[in-house]
Amino acid sequence: MTMYARMFARSAASVGKARDFAATVVGMGDRTDDIRVCVSELATNALQHTPVGRRFLVRIICDEGVVRIEVHDANGGTPRLCTPADTEERGRGLMLVSAFADDWGVSDRSGPGKLVWAAFKIQAAAEASC
Repeated sequence: MTMYARMFARSAASVGKARDFAATVVGMGDRTDDIRVCVSELATNALQHTPVGRRFLVRIICDEGVVRIEVHDANGGTPRLCTPADTEERGRGLMLVSAFADDWGVSDRSGPGKLVWAAFKIQAAAEASC
């Protein structure tokens, strides 16, 4: 198992930085775009829900053909999958995560808040880049 982690400031620029961090860690593979989309959505949610003055953590765990992305934030609320109307501008993030990831969920973490994770099965050749 290999693990990478990076903290990000509560700023809009951090979403792109988190996405780039994940792409650098996982390298180019058949799931890279899926992982980038999910990191972007989870980081955006963390940005919106992280209290002012706090940061959020992106952790990437590569283990036996699975890449697990975790986004930790200090907000204790539990995210839920929504089905927004076509006219609504928000509420599709977890729909995208659910569509692109092989599995996802919400877990407790030590300290305040929660972590939202997404898991991706990858081919052995792609795992080497983790």
